[in-house]
Amino acid sequence: MKLGLLLLATTLPIAAFAQNSGTTVNSSTEYPNTFSSGSANVQPFDNKARRFRDWSISVGGGPAFMVHSALKSIRKDKINWGYNAYVSIDKQISHTFGLSLMYTRGETKQTGQLPGAPGIAAGVATATTQFDQISLLGDINFSNLLRRVDNHSPYRWAFHGYAGIGLQGYRTSLHDNDQNRWSDVPKRVPLFVKQDLAINSIYYQVGLGLKYNVSKLVDLEARTMYIISGEQAFDGSGYNNSSYDPSQPVASQNRYTILNNRRSYNAWTVSLGASFKLGKHESHLAWHDPLQEAYYRTSVLENASTDLVVCEKGDADNDGVCDDWDRQLDTPAGARVDGAGVALDMDLDGVIDLYDKCVTVPGPVENNGCPVK
Repeated sequence: MKLGLLLLATTLPIAAFAQNSGTTVNSSTEYPNTFSSGSANVQPFDNKARRFRDWSISVGGGPAFMVHSALKSIRKDKINWGYNAYVSIDKQISHTFGLSLMYTRGETKQTGQLPGAPGIAAGVATATTQFDQISLLGDINFSNLLRRVDNHSPYRWAFHGYAGIGLQGYRTSLHDNDQNRWSDVPKRVPLFVKQDLAINSIYYQVGLGLKYNVSKLVDLEARTMYIISGEQAFDGSGYNNSSYDPSQPVASQNRYTILNNRRSYNAWTVSLGASFKLGKHESHLAWHDPLQEAYYRTSVLENASTDLVVCEKGDADNDGVCDDWDRQLDTPAGARVDGAGVALDMDLDGVIDLYDKCVTVPGPVENNGCPVK
């Protein structure tokens, strides 16, 4: 027992010392907060160190529809087409995530009819919603996020998911043949709603997109977005509590909500757009897959030639020392040489051992390297 404790007491300090001395930790004077074992490729975090483009400008547009609302754009008998157009400034944070500051303008057209006698009197109501939106949109590149195997594809398609929050302003109008029409007798006007773009006009959106890498400068994208307005007046069917107009009859302002009485009326947009990638680098970060790069570099190393080429310039004097580092390229045949290819002269008398008849005793050249008696 005592012998074991003695051995433990002597080996622990040795092991600790060995571990400390074998771990090299140093800091660079150029990067004082960087600690490295020497194997890390330390680079400054600035624009010059960037390898990829990461900024772009996107524009696009397409149809817009009011859905999940009292008045709808898509009905069994007819589709009421609207439009949307957007422009955004995009920043790619990593190969899987980016942010966009986006402005959108659009318009939807929707219809609906009340049930029973009110519906017969009013007929089919038509409404229009014009909206302006400013939003911050998050972009997840699912193709990069889920890509786990290098399939040696050209990688020109990418599947994206979007989610964001923003502010919106909108203007709506509702026309029917009863309460909401232009009339002097009785005095009636269509139903108008205006919501200014303000801090209390928050909306949300989610969507999907499919991008195609046309070139190092341009991407094309098909995108669909679902807009959650947070407003019951968004489809033009009636005022919400924040924008109630006491000059209008209450019955006409809210009665269309019975068609679909929910807190938020929402819209749906489909668009085709283009992204113009900014910068001088060859590729964009959104199209870079680190795993694919790692697999490629591993493949290069695995298939690299392991042939060792020696004596590329040959050995002209055939003394066994390559001409690349031979200091005496005309060594006589049969002479022994040192590592630099110089003929040996053991007694340093100026006569190489090949011709020296007294190898261990210095002597003049005239006497074949032997001393004169």
